[in-house]
Amino acid sequence: MLALVVTFFRAPVAPPVMLPAAAASMTVAQAIASQTGGTGTVTGYVVGEPTATSTVRTSSFTGDTALALADSSTTTATGSMLYVQITSSYRSAFGLLTNPSLMRTQITVTGTLTAYFSHAGLKSPSSMVKGGTGSTTSPTTSPTTSPTVSPTSSSSTDTYYASALGKSGDSLKNALHSIISSGVTKLSYDGVWNALKVTDQDPSNSSNVILLYSGISRSKTLNGGDSGDWNREHVYAKSHGDFGTTAGPGTDLHHLRPEDVSVNALRDNKDFDSGGSAATGAPGNYTDSDSWEPRNAVKGDVARMIFYMAVRYEGDDGFADLEVNDSVSNGSNPYIGKLSKLLTWSAQDPPDSFEKNRNEVIYSTYQHNRNPFIDHPEWVSSIFG
Repeated sequence: MLALVVTFFRAPVAPPVMLPAAAASMTVAQAIASQTGGTGTVTGYVVGEPTATSTVRTSSFTGDTALALADSSTTTATGSMLYVQITSSYRSAFGLLTNPSLMRTQITVTGTLTAYFSHAGLKSPSSMVKGGTGSTTSPTTSPTTSPTVSPTSSSSTDTYYASALGKSGDSLKNALHSIISSGVTKLSYDGVWNALKVTDQDPSNSSNVILLYSGISRSKTLNGGDSGDWNREHVYAKSHGDFGTTAGPGTDLHHLRPEDVSVNALRDNKDFDSGGSAATGAPGNYTDSDSWEPRNAVKGDVARMIFYMAVRYEGDDGFADLEVNDSVSNGSNPYIGKLSKLLTWSAQDPPDSFEKNRNEVIYSTYQHNRNPFIDHPEWVSSIFG
């Protein structure tokens, strides 16, 4: 009888033990309220492809890099959606351009609960599952000659840079050139206007952009060519190599930034160096007849943009081979300096959250390539040091 009683009381214990596993997945609403940077598992319905903070495509998809989840398959309000980053390992199975039939179906994703497109999101997925708690779909990659590296919470870009990892010097530069030149979407010069309103949005005021040199927050609507407007600054001066505003280096978002019209004109096509007189309208910036010194907060940003251009454009795509040298007298030659100063600035001013977010938005929404020196600042000295 005692044995029977013990068995009787033990039997009901088993079901509660299973409950935590079933309840481990959050709803989308819970995930939106839990944007703390921690890891979470979320189940929801695929309702579209995010392309901006408040824009989600429900058809005519443009890429495989992001999807939006909601607690209902009929949700249309972006405020009730979670934007999910799709890293390269999962794009063939979950990207909406490749898999439009995923719309209105349920999936479960595990990743970092943090802002994406300046919107409640989930980034760096370590698991993507079709259905609720059903069987998982293993990450896959498109056929490639590069080794495959599974995404991890500590380095979600390792897959993207797989063929460059472990290399240095010219070998690293050549590998990165191939990576950041592959699968790139080129913008028109007119298209740059709207893109900059997203890439350089003021984190504290979504109606404004942050101007590069002056650091001013200015209304997105004040883009143009009049006094008080902001326009499109080519950090790698477009006359250095004479690429103008043609699609390619002339419209590459990785070195185009919003800037006050007058300050942009004052910088003109000067190389970069320290010293000079205080720049009118841009406190902390200095200039003389042949050089420009940006404010401290963006010195590293400027350097990494220049280094990106020198790796991205190697003369194999109809444009000049852009390079960095230690001169401030480059004129229309496809060179820009001053290398020694840019190396110092890159080390003194490492990538911040604004720069990292900008890199991510350009990659996921617009050009689909990255600035490797934001992801791996240590590569600057390996290639240019």
